[in-house]
Amino acid sequence: MEKDPNHKPSSADTGSEGIPAPDGPANLIDTDYVIGQDNIVTKSFGVDVDLHGKVFTVSSLLILVFVILTLAFQGDAEPFFNGVRGWLTSNLSWVFLLGGNIFVLLSLVLIFTPLGKVRIGGAEATPDYSYMGWFAMLFAAGMGIGLMFYGVSEPMTHFSTALGGTSVGENGIRTDWAPLGAAAGDEQAAVNLGMAATIFHWGLHPWAAYAIVGLSLAIFAFNKGLPLTMRSVFYPILGERVWGWPGHLIDILAVFATLFGLATSLGLGASQAAAGLNELFGTPNTDTTMVLLIAGITAVALCSIMLGVDKGVQRLSQVNMVLAFLLLAFVILVGPTLAIATGFFTNLGHYLAELPALSNPFGREDANFVQGWTAFYWAWWISWSPFVGMFIARVSRGRTVREFLTAVLLVPTLVSVLWMTSFGGTAIEQYITDGFQGVQDAALELKLFAMLGELPLASITSFIGIVLVIVFFVTSSDSGSLVIDSITAGGKVDAPKPQRVFWAIIEGAIAIALLLGGGLTALQAAAVSTGLPFTLVLLVACYAIIKGLMSEPKAV
Repeated sequence: MEKDPNHKPSSADTGSEGIPAPDGPANLIDTDYVIGQDNIVTKSFGVDVDLHGKVFTVSSLLILVFVILTLAFQGDAEPFFNGVRGWLTSNLSWVFLLGGNIFVLLSLVLIFTPLGKVRIGGAEATPDYSYMGWFAMLFAAGMGIGLMFYGVSEPMTHFSTALGGTSVGENGIRTDWAPLGAAAGDEQAAVNLGMAATIFHWGLHPWAAYAIVGLSLAIFAFNKGLPLTMRSVFYPILGERVWGWPGHLIDILAVFATLFGLATSLGLGASQAAAGLNELFGTPNTDTTMVLLIAGITAVALCSIMLGVDKGVQRLSQVNMVLAFLLLAFVILVGPTLAIATGFFTNLGHYLAELPALSNPFGREDANFVQGWTAFYWAWWISWSPFVGMFIARVSRGRTVREFLTAVLLVPTLVSVLWMTSFGGTAIEQYITDGFQGVQDAALELKLFAMLGELPLASITSFIGIVLVIVFFVTSSDSGSLVIDSITAGGKVDAPKPQRVFWAIIEGAIAIALLLGGGLTALQAAAVSTGLPFTLVLLVACYAIIKGLMSEPKAV
């Protein structure tokens, strides 16, 4: 049951702590539930505690058991994780692809319909952050480490596999890793296909998953007065049962998805930072180095946590964005400038042209590409979606739905096209024009540094690259802790900081356990495992968004 849409709500209407009441007309959901009513609020050993007993206890105990078992059985962990990832991606890749397509279509439809006029936080709400501060946080939270890790390696890999053509095994199944039908022996066609495949993985689809979660959470928290937690999205379906065990299980799943999605990114960041330090300073590139990096950067993240969102996350995000765009500008100016400028439009065109074929979930012959690349990416993005979605919901109050979706979906996609064209295109140009094979031959985590090594000021730019990875690492850990703490605090956004400290430490512990237990394969398997059930959660969220928006007054 919903209240009168012309009712002017007050802070008492929401019963929330930390979530502001809507400004102007909004359709609050009429529920007796008060945010935090099931929480344990106490003070132990001088530390304030305010958490949802069931969600926090079950989540933390299961995660601690997972970390202990992974570290205790390191020899058995790697083949187990390999098997899990292999089975999921080979049998259920169509679920990920179909879900991703639905998220993109719904996001685009909402931009161009009257529902796009609904304002997050009430019809008279005003934005909490400037465009610059808002976009910096969206960019840093969304895919910072990934762009650094895959910005050079993925375009080069898809170009190489496409150029190599297709190959078929004894059972008639393709054994190559090329996207679609490949481009055997045709360099320009291989460039076009390789860049289209790369942008496909970093364009509309991942950001649509973030947008679905972020928008649904924002509407049900800031317009409907429900807790800022994943269970609230299910209110149109479950009603008051959402405050019981069905809701607890949804939030626990969100905690797992967020933690394992974050751990995957932190593991990738640690491996790239360790490889870069080895390349520049001769630091041993070992598990010990990566563990120390994760521990050290988690400690820095704890300092950011204590400063809060405005002073910590926002400032770090802005520093990150400035450094990232300085590095991007450097590559554009001293690299193949003309090729990058023309390549941006060419690559965008080929991405749009190949999009229907690349996003097709059925009847694909390029099994290795779909299962090994696309299915993993979609699972990774979806496992990240509660973290990124909840974070961008928190910082997007006051924006219209159209403004929100344009910023979250279209602008980052164009930035990704420019980034991949600049970094990946430069590496491919070095190979085609200069015959430089260093990037192609380098290890995955070293391809960025191999490309920068062929440009002026290589030591400086490589060091900036390492700093970027580390700062992205910090902002991801900080933002992730903020989100997980909100979920395990029953939807409160102002829970005691020591709880966020706890989750930041747990994130680092999981990343370490997975790295030691099975390396990057273990990290990827964890992301895929949690991404699958959360795909179903997001499909439900699509229905909830439409139902929630249809009852909201439109902004003038």
